[in-house]
Formats: sequence, C-alpha cells, structure tokens
Amino acid sequence: MADLKDRIEGLRKAFEAEALKVGDAKSLEELRTAFLGRKKGHVTLLFEDLKTVPAEDKREAGRQVNAFKTFVQDGLLALEGKVRSDGRPARAMDLTLPGRKKYVGAPHPLVLFQQEIENIFLGMGFAIEEGPEIETDYYNFEALNFPPHHPARDSWDTLYIKDDLLLRTHTSPVQIRVMEKKKPPIRIIIPGRVFRRETPDPTHLPMFMQVEGLVVDEGATFAHLKGTLEYFIRALFGEKIKVRFRPSFFPFTEPSAEVDIECIVCDGKDPSCRVCGGTGWKEILGSGMVNPQVLKNVNIDPEKYSGWAFGLGIDRTAMFAYGITEMRHFYENDLRFLRQFGAK
Repeated sequence: MADLKDRIEGLRKAFEAEALKVGDAKSLEELRTAFLGRKKGHVTLLFEDLKTVPAEDKREAGRQVNAFKTFVQDGLLALEGKVRSDGRPARAMDLTLPGRKKYVGAPHPLVLFQQEIENIFLGMGFAIEEGPEIETDYYNFEALNFPPHHPARDSWDTLYIKDDLLLRTHTSPVQIRVMEKKKPPIRIIIPGRVFRRETPDPTHLPMFMQVEGLVVDEGATFAHLKGTLEYFIRALFGEKIKVRFRPSFFPFTEPSAEVDIECIVCDGKDPSCRVCGGTGWKEILGSGMVNPQVLKNVNIDPEKYSGWAFGLGIDRTAMFAYGITEMRHFYENDLRFLRQFGAK
C-alpha cells in the first residue's frame, strides 16, 4: 500500500507540472492521453495494478486510485476553460464588445412571395396542384395546342433530355393532367420551377419560378378572369395600383391578354425610369380564355364548359415588388441579401 500511495503522489506532482506547460489544444490532448488513455494511461495502469493488491488492501487502494482519477479529470476540465478551441490561450473577456447575434433560419424570399400569392388565391377558393418537372412533349406542347413547328419547341428554347422527354418550360402541363383526372368545376393554381434555355442576365435565368391558374366551369367568362386578376393584383400590390389588359396571343388561350400594372418605382411619372422604360407600365402576366381545342384534348365538352387561365413569373414579379434589379440575387445565397426578407 505504501508503494501505491507513493506512486500516486508522484503521478500527482507530474500531472501538476505538465499542466503548467499546457498552452494549446494539442498539448491539452497529449496530457489527457498520458493520464487517461485507454491502453497506457497512468490512471488506466493503476486500475490494472489493483489486480495484484492483497484482498484486504483492495478497498483502500481502490479509493486512492479513484480519488486520483477524479483529481486528473477535474484538472483537465479546468485547463479546457483556459484553452480556446482554435488552439490559442483564452484571453480575458472584453465586456465592451457587442454581443454575438445568433441567426436562425427563415424562408427564402421567393418562398415567402409564393406563399403570399398562394394565400390570396386560397382565400378565393382555389386549390394548389403540383406536377412533374420532367415532362413529355405531349403534355408540355401538343395537348396545349402548340403547332408542330412552333419556335418554343426548338432546342434553342427548350431543354430536352431525350426525344420525347424535356424539362418543362411552364407549369401548364399540370393543367392538362388535372383536367384529365377531374371533372369541372376546376379552380386551381400551380406554382413550381420551370426551365428554359436562357443566357443568364439580370432578368433571365435557365431556371425560375412560375405560378399559373386555371378555372373551368359552366359559364366561365373573360369578365370573371378580369375581375379575379384585378382583385389578385390589388391584394398583392395595394388597392391604388392601376391595371390594364392588352390583347395578345398564346396557343392555348383565345382570346388572350397580357396584364400591365402601373410602374411602382416611378408611379408612371419618370420618362427615364429603367424599370418601365419610361412607359409608366410594367407587364406582369399573361392570360386568356382556354382554347376550345385544349378542352377537347382532355375530353371536356367546350359546348358545355368554358375556362380561363393565367400565368406569371414569381421571380420577376418579386423583383418588381421588392425593387430588385438582379434576378440572380435570389439564387446567390448571400446572407446579407436574404436577411432583408425575414432571416433573423
């Protein structure tokens, strides 16, 4: 027992001497391994040697070894408080420094804007539908009344995976899929990602967000379309926003119209405005009455039912609403930019 007591006392002094030399994380770990290592640590070897202690002395010997182990553990814990995790000695706390803010996650600004759009239409009784991003030529073009040689079907505009498979260029294929499965009345919106062969610039990207809407019912008219879109736009941009409809053309709607709103950057008063080009108006979406041929393609009787549809780019509309000049900002993951929209 006297030999064990002397051995423990020697190890205690050795630990205290080595502890004074600890100045970084590496030396601290070396000291921990030397005394608490599983194979050759001094404390581990002491427990191994207890096997040879006479039975009448084991209780006291065990108490002394456990007391030394606790001494070592407490010493290492105290040293951890003096050594920084990066290996440098800890310095005294400067109470004059500002506190470190902890940031938590938040929805992406495009997600927030999409949710705002969805909530407006949910309040009007619309349902939300989704569909595949990889589509066939039939659903993306043919069923939507695109002619065989329409420019949109060209590989310069569309990203083809193979002959009949492509990345959808709009969310309109979901309209066809829903009309195939459901009977009127139909009242849906379809948000999602779409893909086009675009050269990236401030207002164009090969992948962007879009939301489309579709209503099919008996007696659905252009007046219903106009009233719904005017309500939606004013709910999104404010009651005082001016709205106008201009005749246009889309293969899947007839008649068709593009919808403009008064420029919210210059209020339609600055002839040098870069956003509206000095016109005072900004086009935000396309719309129209569903072409009767599209209804025939999904076995809906155009003599009994009529429908209308619309589509807008979430990214571009968000740019206009937030006064952002670069669509690419939404996808660069710059926290300085994202935290302006709700990330704390």
